[in-house]
Formats: sequence, C-alpha cells, structure tokens
Amino acid sequence: MRSVVAVVLGAVLAGGFAAPAMAGEAAMDAPIRDMEAMVVAGVQPGPGLWKVISDEGHVLWVLGTVDPLPLDMQWRSAEVEAAIAQSDEVLWEPGFAVHSDIGFFSGLALLPSALRIRRNPDGRTLDDVLPPDLHARWLEQKERYLGWEMSVERWRPMFAADKLNKAALKEHGLGESVAVGQLQAMFKAEGIKPTLVNVRADVEEPRELVRAYNRTAVNDVACMEGTLQQLEAGMPRLVARANAWATGDIDTLRSLPAPSVDRACLGAVFESEFAKSRGYGDVGERVRTLWIDEAERALGANAVTFALLPMDEVLAADGMLAGLVARGYRLLSPADAAPGEEEVDGEEDATGAASVKPRPLG
Repeated sequence: MRSVVAVVLGAVLAGGFAAPAMAGEAAMDAPIRDMEAMVVAGVQPGPGLWKVISDEGHVLWVLGTVDPLPLDMQWRSAEVEAAIAQSDEVLWEPGFAVHSDIGFFSGLALLPSALRIRRNPDGRTLDDVLPPDLHARWLEQKERYLGWEMSVERWRPMFAADKLNKAALKEHGLGESVAVGQLQAMFKAEGIKPTLVNVRADVEEPRELVRAYNRTAVNDVACMEGTLQQLEAGMPRLVARANAWATGDIDTLRSLPAPSVDRACLGAVFESEFAKSRGYGDVGERVRTLWIDEAERALGANAVTFALLPMDEVLAADGMLAGLVARGYRLLSPADAAPGEEEVDGEEDATGAASVKPRPLG
C-alpha cells in the first residue's frame, strides 16, 4: 500500500508527491492460506516487457510494476536495460501530484501544523472512532507489529493503518519500490530524464489546505478494515504477488490482482468532500486518460519509448494498455517479442517464413 500520508501532506512540501493511479475494481480470488510462504531472495529477472507498436513501426516498451517487492531481491533485467538503451524517452508511472511553490523552508515551518492532519479531530482516539470489534483487532495487530507505541492511538484510522502496514511489510521481508533505484540508475546512464505523467494540483495556500483537511470528516474505517484483513491472513497474497513479479510469473500475477485495501485507502481521500470540492474526485479517470494521451504522443514523437505502468493496468481488460489497443495500436505480450528482436507483422517475413501475429491481452 502506497503511503496515504504523502497524498495529504504533499501540498506543504517544496516539491510534490505522485500518488499511483487507482486501477479499476477487480474481484479478489479466495485468499491464499499458505502461512509459510517465503519471500524470494537473490538475483531475479522480474517480468518481461509488453510491446506497443504504432502503424509507423514506433515502439513503446512497458514494464508492469508491483508494490511491495522482496527486500532482499537483486533485480537484474538485461531486457529492461536493452529497452532503455534504445529509448528516446521514458514515461514514469502515472499518478496524482500536489505541488506548492512556497519553498523548502516555508514548507518546514508548516510541517508541525501539517502533521496534525494525522490526528483525529477533537482529541479523539481510535477507541472512540472505530467500532469495538475493529478496535480490538487493531490492538492485536498493533501489539504484534508496533509494540506499545501509544501516540498512534490518536491518529486517524487511515494514517494508523498506513504505519501498521509498513511495519508489517518490513517484518515479512517486503518493501516499497525496491527496483526504483536500479531503474533510476539505468535512466541516468543513458542520459534520460523521465517524463512525469501526473494529474497536477497546484496549491497556493497550503496552510489553509491543512486547516480545511483538519475540519473534514473522512470515512476511512474501510481502509483500517482492509489493512487488518490483509495482516490477519499473514499476507501470503502479497508475498505470492511479490514473488511472481520477481520471477516473471505472469500467470500468477493475473490471478492475484492488487489487494482492494489499496483502493479503500486512496478512496478515503479522493472520495471525501474535501477532495471532491477541490476537483479531485474523478482523479482516477483523469490519470487514465492522461497516460493514454501521453503514451500516444510518445508513440508519435519517438522511435522507441520506455514506460512504467502498474501491473494491474497492464493486465486488466479495461486497463490503460487496453485503452491504447482501443485506439488502434498493436500489443505484444512478453512471450511474443523482446528488445532487439526483429519485428514480424505480415503473413510472411522477408525470408518467406510464417509470421507470428500479435495477440491482444485480455
């Protein structure tokens, strides 16, 4: 689960924060009950790349991303390195960004008041705002992963759930964005500065934004409920999903969509009156449209482009890649082609050999 804290506090910092695009709803399979699931370690290849092709023969290579990933994994992908080396542009993972031009030191001055966003209004505790049975479950998981830390009892449910989830991930050998550093090194080595694909919100008065949020009622109990369900199951689904990405097991990734807790926690922010009144309520659809438009622009402008996209958007029948297919672009799965392979798109190639036609993903 990406940090909900950053979504809310991003407005008071000098730069900005990009929250991930919210993928479409996907049905959850029956939970995995293997409590002894082990996180993979060592050198792993990760998944292959999807290939989008324009009528002009321009190519968009797409790496599907997953969070969390195994902390002890060493990700090495010659295929990704080759694709980046060929690319004229890199599209970063799409999201929502909050920006303010108040400057670094002004942001630091605002930080104490901004951090009060985490607290329940009127001095209430989690015992006051959660149903009794849910609070009892929270206390059980809190004791396991956070010990007797008391300050978190005054936090809003989604902030407390976020802190609990991060501690649990670490204990289970999982972490956020462990491949990001390697990707950034690859981009730097090729002299490429990634293009950000964000729906951007500019905030002129961050102090007032903080005050407004502090006055806002946010229905984030579902975020706490989903987080506790995930932890009570021992997180075998997250382990299996992380392992599948590390080993390039696409079939398993198809069967394990992102946990619904991610959508519940982001929804607590974006579906609140606070967000809707500021024009953020439809951010998921706006991010989707923006990414498809940017991908289409890049396909027209560049011979080769590399992009990062949440794996659920890659695999979903109504995901962002499917949106490109709907606009007439061809799509090859990782099994169909890899960087450096000669493209074959007719009934016969130049030597008379039968071609393999692209197979759209569903």
